[in-house]
Amino acid sequence: PESYSQRIPFFILYNSILLNSPMDSAQKTNFFQQVYRLVASIPEGKVMTYGQIAQCLGGVYSARLVGFAMSACPEALPAHRVINRRGEMARGNIFGGSEAQRALLMAEGVPFFDDGRVNLACALYYPQPNN
Repeated sequence: PESYSQRIPFFILYNSILLNSPMDSAQKTNFFQQVYRLVASIPEGKVMTYGQIAQCLGGVYSARLVGFAMSACPEALPAHRVINRRGEMARGNIFGGSEAQRALLMAEGVPFFDDGRVNLACALYYPQPNN
């Protein structure tokens, strides 16, 4: 597992994003809830990217802020279905490491390339505007 000292740069970066964000506390809570609602709508066998989620929420938020929201998401959320724009798994020890995330997605039938990236052309989920 990651030690506290390994996670310090992560927290400094994301706290800086939040502190420099024009959102107040209520807006941040609302943003997190919007992210979680959208992630909960991703069906089994599909994925979304951090940037795609940011765009679905109006495009005024960054993929990094979505990543921050995901770092604090409820356990019941299918957070393993959120990947980066290149089709790569989450970095670090999230989900027990990238191989664990890959195993979860493979069990759901998400297609992968030989190099380990998700085949986004087949697996990307496009939510309906009301989601």
